Amino acid sequence: MLSKIKQLPNLWQVRIILTVGVFAVSMAAIFVRLCQQEAGVNNVGFSLFMASSRLLITAIIFTPTYGNLRHIKTDFRTIFMAMGAGVCLAFHFATWITSLSFTSVAASVTIVTTNPLWVGLLSWWLWGVKLKFRNWLGIAIALGGSIIIALGGNGEDTVGSNPLLGAFLALLGSWFASGYILLGNQAQQRGLKIGEYVAIAYLTSALCLLPLPIIFGTGYVGYSPQVYVYLVLMAIVSQVIGHTSFNWSLRHLSPTTVSLVILLEPVGSTFLAFLLFKEIPPMAVFLGAMILLIGVIISEFKSSTSKAKKNYNE
Repeated sequence: MLSKIKQLPNLWQVRIILTVGVFAVSMAAIFVRLCQQEAGVNNVGFSLFMASSRLLITAIIFTPTYGNLRHIKTDFRTIFMAMGAGVCLAFHFATWITSLSFTSVAASVTIVTTNPLWVGLLSWWLWGVKLKFRNWLGIAIALGGSIIIALGGNGEDTVGSNPLLGAFLALLGSWFASGYILLGNQAQQRGLKIGEYVAIAYLTSALCLLPLPIIFGTGYVGYSPQVYVYLVLMAIVSQVIGHTSFNWSLRHLSPTTVSLVILLEPVGSTFLAFLLFKEIPPMAVFLGAMILLIGVIISEFKSSTSKAKKNYNE
């Protein structure tokens, strides 16, 4: 028990890291909007270009760590888990960033951060983790909120060209993010250090997305310097700082707890989108978002906090 206490950081330190991570990932949607406005392009190919560039820049930043991968003391299954997490991360960004071409920041980010629901369902399906009535009730409420967001964004005052498609892409992004969180947790619990894990996951995700922009008719060059500045900031702030903070937290907290904290992201992103772009989604989107977040909190909050306390009391 004493050795475990020595290995764990203080709970307040974990909370600070998570707070920084939430702020950093909240900036991601803002950088996407800035890139779209600066380039004057808003299509699937450009969305994939942004997603791929974000991961490529991140992979380059982690280049100094790749030499250490030769000395990893773990089995191939653990490495494959980290690679699988990277694949999920790649398609998370591909679907979520594309969703921002069709719907508002508020709708997209709220739906894409429904991870706790899917993490809970996948844990039940894959590992037999029992879900209580509270969990199922929260899932039903959250799904109702998601439907309101998807259908409520089709009015004349909506933000985005196809809110229903945008909501579906954001939902796909949430499913891939859930796989990323679960596989990342398993890989680190099986012995991968945080530096080793993110090096494998980020490199794998970058290689997965590398050819996709070209397949969709979009190149990597020819944009203004400002576009590339926003992409670098997206990689450093939202990926290196934001996602790595969450990955580090997965060593000390349950996947559901970390996923629940990520629910603060839509609050930050929506506020920043209003502040910078005067982007105000329809009232139905706000109503659906509130219902969705309430559903997730009902489903996961009690079990998440108890798991976090358990880790620090054993």
